[in-house]
Parts: sequence; structure tokens; C-alpha cells
Amino acid sequence: MTYVSVELRQIVIQRAQGRCEYCRYPEAFAFLTFEIEHIVAEKHGGETASANLAWACPHCNRFKGTDLGSLDPETGQLTPFFNPRTQEWHKHFNLQDARILPLTPEGRVTVAVLRFNLPERLQERRQLLDANAY
Repeated sequence: MTYVSVELRQIVIQRAQGRCEYCRYPEAFAFLTFEIEHIVAEKHGGETASANLAWACPHCNRFKGTDLGSLDPETGQLTPFFNPRTQEWHKHFNLQDARILPLTPEGRVTVAVLRFNLPERLQERRQLLDANAY
């Protein structure tokens, strides 16, 4: 993995406003350190540049790995993941109670592969919502 300079790291962190750019989990309440994530992995030609980096919680980053997308569970079509640099979160996802619901094919593959709605993630999200922290 290419070195990410302190300056570039700060740009990515500030742009994310303290939240995972995929699941919107607030970093202030995380037990594990958030990470710089290549939206398009280096092995697929992705650059270590602001336009290709996201701030991700360890859960989203591990589940995504170097994948670029997956098969849409509804249509079976190969579909890219939600891209936080080029797409708006609220156009692809909706928060209902503690569940993140997909609104688009990109949303569906992202919710499925990054496992946004695992029971333990729902429980954490529900607690944060109850405390007005999500």
C-alpha cells in the first residue's frame, strides 16, 4: 500500500466530518481506529489521491476489501459499490429505525457486502440513535 502523507490524511479525515463514509458510523464512538480506504484499490489501478480515498470504519473497510462491487441481490447484475467521492449518501440509502435501507443497485450491493445491518451493527446504531449521536 502506498504511503498516505499527513496532509492527504487530514484532507480525507476532515472531509468525512468524523464519520465512516460508507455506513456513517461516528468515529468518536468507535472502539477501533478508522482507516484510509482506497475506493478503487491500488491493485485495480486506483491512485492514492484525494479523489480515490475515503475514511472508513474497520467493519466497512474489512468487508469491502479490494472489491469494486458485487452482484446486485435483486437483479443479479454486476454493480459497483456506492462511491462516496462521486455519489450522495442520501440518494443511495435511507435510515429507517437503525436499519440502513438501500435505494439503488449501488446501495443494495453496498448494504449486502459491507453488511451494514448485521445484528451487532444494528444494536450499536440503535444505541447511538437513542443518544442522538448518529
